[in-house]
This record gives sequence, structure tokens and C-alpha cells, in this order.
Amino acid sequence: MRLALIIVSVLITSWAGAVLAAEDTAMPTPVLATTMTDIDGKPYAFAADSGKVIMLVNVASRCGNTPQYTALEAMFEKYKDQGFVIVGIPANNFGGQEPGSDPEIKTFCTSKYQVTFPILSKVSVKGDDICPLYQYLTTQSPFPGPIGWNFAKFLVGRDGQVVARFEPKTKPDNADLVAAVEKALAVPTPK
Repeated sequence: MRLALIIVSVLITSWAGAVLAAEDTAMPTPVLATTMTDIDGKPYAFAADSGKVIMLVNVASRCGNTPQYTALEAMFEKYKDQGFVIVGIPANNFGGQEPGSDPEIKTFCTSKYQVTFPILSKVSVKGDDICPLYQYLTTQSPFPGPIGWNFAKFLVGRDGQVVARFEPKTKPDNADLVAAVEKALAVPTPK
């Protein structure tokens, strides 16, 4: 009888330890679980950005907001060493303002605006062919709603949760946007 109680006690302890270990293993958030294709045709796994503050921006080369690339690059340079990354996501959904191929988009971004932050392959951010990331951002994130134009911005905290959304006309050096980035960067990296 005593041996049976010891065996049951060991089994319960092992089971409880497994349950606690499973609780410590957090599932990745929808953003961090996403893999897309970068502008060079290689996989871009957002899981590699886990613990960073991420700004997702749908971009276009022939838009009135295109000059925002300058301020986006400046913001990236200023905060990248603190764990900040901007990810540019080209889309041709608004007025055909991103008609180029991926190589053309890359050349435009690097030669005209000296962009060094990651740029992904062109996708759709609305409509029947919306990519899964923007499907999540516009319907299930804490800031739902359709993308209104190029250069909408979603801010993702170090924990992978969407913490803010800024409309296309909000420039990267806008005081509220900068404050949101700095607030997100002040949060310790999750362990």
C-alpha cells in the first residue's frame, strides 16, 4: 500500500510539473506566428523579431505619403539598437500606387530613400486576396478596421501584441506615434 501511494505521488508530481511547464510555454501571437516573403524572395519569420517592438507599415512608391520613407528610416536608425524594427509591406491596393515588381520596389526604396529596414514582398492589404497578416490586423487585432490608404501603421509590442494603430497621414515623427514607440520600447523584453 505504501509503495502504491509513493507511485501515485510521483505520478501526480510529474503531471503537475508538466502542466506548469506547458503554462510557461506561451503560444506565439498571431503576428509572431506569421511568416511572409521578403523583397528578395526569402522567408521572413516574424518570430525572429520576438522581443522587439515592430512597426508594420503598408507602403507604396507612388503615393503622396511616400516621402514618409525618410522619417521611417530616421526612426529605425534612432531606435533599432533598443530593439525596434520597422517592416515595410508593399501593397498595390490604393490607386495602383505600387505597380512595380519586388526588384523595382527594392531599388526604389534603397536608392531614393536609403531604406535599410526590412521590406517584404508585395501583398494585398484589403479585399478578397488580403494576406493573412492584414486579415488578422484588420479584423481580430485590438485595432480592427479596413486599411484606408498607404502608410497605415500598426505598432506591435515586445510581447507580440498589437498596441497601437496610426492612420496613413500620421507621419513617423508625430509626437503621439513617437511616444507610443518609446512607451513600447520601455517595456522589458519578455523572458
